[in-house]
Amino acid sequence: MKILLTGATGYIAQRLLPELLAQGHDVICLVRDARRFDTGKFGGNNLPKVVEADLLEYDSLAVLPRDIDAAYYLVHSMSASGEFTELEERAARNFTKAIALTRARQVIYLTGIANDTKLSAHLASRKHVEDILSAGRVPLTALRAGIIVGSGSASFEIIRDLVEKLPVMVAPKWLDTRCQPVAIRNVVEFLSGVLLNTDTIGRHFDIYGPDILTYRQMLMQFAAERGLKRWIITVPVMTPRLSSYWLYFVTSTSYPLAKNLVDSMKVDVVAVANGLAASLGIRLIPYREAIALAFGKIEQDMVLSTWKDALGTSRQDSLYSKVQVPEFGVFTDVKTMKAPDTQRAANRIFAIGGTAGWYYADWLWGFRGFLDKLFGGVGLKRGRRNAASISAGESLDFWRVIYADRKEMRLLLYAEMRLPGEAWLEFTIVDGIVTQTATFRPLGLAGRLYWYIVLPFHYFIFNGMIKKIAS
Repeated sequence: MKILLTGATGYIAQRLLPELLAQGHDVICLVRDARRFDTGKFGGNNLPKVVEADLLEYDSLAVLPRDIDAAYYLVHSMSASGEFTELEERAARNFTKAIALTRARQVIYLTGIANDTKLSAHLASRKHVEDILSAGRVPLTALRAGIIVGSGSASFEIIRDLVEKLPVMVAPKWLDTRCQPVAIRNVVEFLSGVLLNTDTIGRHFDIYGPDILTYRQMLMQFAAERGLKRWIITVPVMTPRLSSYWLYFVTSTSYPLAKNLVDSMKVDVVAVANGLAASLGIRLIPYREAIALAFGKIEQDMVLSTWKDALGTSRQDSLYSKVQVPEFGVFTDVKTMKAPDTQRAANRIFAIGGTAGWYYADWLWGFRGFLDKLFGGVGLKRGRRNAASISAGESLDFWRVIYADRKEMRLLLYAEMRLPGEAWLEFTIVDGIVTQTATFRPLGLAGRLYWYIVLPFHYFIFNGMIKKIAS
């Protein structure tokens, strides 16, 4: 079958795509920038095809193939700041109009459990999108999930940060809210299982795991699975804003995502039981087993996707307009050094960041990350998806990977930290010479002052870094 996959660079789609390919489907991935989507990492002979369009621009959707059999709608803006409700509505309406012009027989939408009478803005927006999709010509199958547990998922990584960093947690009272977590493996099984399944077309289902837990119980069971002793003290006076800042500073989440999560965590997210799992032959994975499976992937360095790599539906300039590093009106810091072993130097370049660190003065990098968090940036806590390999489009600490080619021995990073300007960091190896180039395009006087203030630190850090890489 020919399947359209929207949100193809997102966390869920990156897990679903290998399963669809393994089943022999012809998958067309809808992305805003084809250069950000690395089809090669999926291996095998059956590679996905890519079409470039923006769901926020209806005219761009004219490229959609007319002969598709079904479509997955996996587009969300939970981590976006601003009017994410308006963006999600516009994207859904454009998609509904465009998919009606195809021969598709089913749209599958992954949304959130919305059984409480009072919904957060995030869940209300998801429900509104579901209503828009269900009103379209193509019948909808809506799968409503709660907390998704898997290596790289936002919920898993936030819980991991809290449990592993805080022996004692002073937490808000929403820790006693109930939820019904579901393992990412089960989510993928549900998504693939309902594909053109006539019993599910035109219907909605809650998808869930076997455990109903409070957030406190989730934290404590996570700690027990990791062999850690933790204490949690809840206080009734922590406001939603304070709770959001608490999550933002302690975990690797962004502030907009933290705010939306806090709003959602005040609402019970418990499923309405149904027989979908039994009819599809799916064994529901308990919460602690899902944690163990996630760490199995992490320890084997086999994490396929993380929530940090997704950019959401918010309108923004293509990151790949940044692939051409400016030459004029910029400050540069260029370091070169002969490498006695170019392959070893390349390995260090492509393993930089995350747990490997930045090879020199890591405490200064950490301090810069702390300052970034303090001023509302992403900080260093995002890390990297894989310790040894990296692809264009992925996040790397407070950078975004713009270009990564081992054969060419070139890695280009674009700064996503808070800056009075724009910054690039590039590594190349040509004829055994390692070149490390920091480029900064200042914004006004503040940008120029910033460059001169940090220049002594750059001299110290960048000299040490290239020596570690090349030596």
